[in-house]
Amino acid sequence: MSMSMSGSCTSPPLQVHCSPEIATVDENNEAPISAIHQDIIETHILTRLDGPTLASASCASTQFHALASQENLWTDICRSTWPSTTSPRVSHVISNFHNGSRSFFSDAFPLCTEPVNSRDLSKSFHLPSELISAVDIYYKKQLIFSKVVETETVSAWFNCSPFRVDLLDPKEAVSTRIPHPDKDDTCRDLEEDMEVSWIVIDPMGKRAMDVSSKRAVSVQRHWLSGEVQVKFGCVVGGGVIGAGREWVQCGVVVTCGGSATGEMHMREVSLVMEDMDGMYLNGNDSLVILKRALEGKRGKGKSQSQSQSQRKKEVEEFLERKRERKERRSRREGTLDMLCVAFGVFAFASSASFLFFKH
Repeated sequence: MSMSMSGSCTSPPLQVHCSPEIATVDENNEAPISAIHQDIIETHILTRLDGPTLASASCASTQFHALASQENLWTDICRSTWPSTTSPRVSHVISNFHNGSRSFFSDAFPLCTEPVNSRDLSKSFHLPSELISAVDIYYKKQLIFSKVVETETVSAWFNCSPFRVDLLDPKEAVSTRIPHPDKDDTCRDLEEDMEVSWIVIDPMGKRAMDVSSKRAVSVQRHWLSGEVQVKFGCVVGGGVIGAGREWVQCGVVVTCGGSATGEMHMREVSLVMEDMDGMYLNGNDSLVILKRALEGKRGKGKSQSQSQSQRKKEVEEFLERKRERKERRSRREGTLDMLCVAFGVFAFASSASFLFFKH
């Protein structure tokens, strides 16, 4: 195996010029990676790798597995990938994961998940008593917002009310560098310029998952107020209903409004759960679905861009199915209305005929 200093694997072996006391390598010869001193690998190579590349490097040999499994490497990667994980509470929770930061990264980094089967989950079904949301928002690769919110999940109010996690108070606003959209092109640019990660953490079950699509799935501008809603999210299995499978959308909404300075202010950042009938799920149902997703399988063998494209496609398919279901329901309701009207006309006509012949 060979490795470049930029953090990706390359075909040519790594060329190294070490001091005589570490290794002797001819100027025009190629040295195998095993000839490099361990200190150089630890301090100058592994520290420059991103998470997926570091995970690949750990599979190269027993030596690399030991070096690439060090907790400090994965802690640094998690904090650089998600600045919100530097929070003391989140750091403490991550330290209790089975393999610490490495387990957290393998849970939270892949965007694709396959919910665990309900039968398998029922063997040890314990809903989390709280959820932690670690959220980071970027605009043009620059961090503009980072926050951690803890949500209790045991109260009757939570279980019965629509599931919703808000990061901002109603009167709170966060300034950004986003220019106020004076034309539709600005809104379209937000699909590429804004990125969101919303990691839901189950501290009791020691699992985590990213429920955001990272890139926006849609951007809408209100024609009257000028507010812009940037929507992210993913689609997860909600269970099997009849002969088909029911799907649920985890929707992340970022609402931005204008300001006196001409730049946008974030006025709302929220997470909701919506079914295919367009109804928002309550806390208990949402918790069950999130638990299944947290315990499910993560996507393997796909790049981050492929996973983002897949999530966007899944959301678009979800919206199309929801639209089709709404149309079918409207047609059924229309048919029932016509039958009711016809029955009413028939009943009225029958009554009128009866009275006519009676007199």
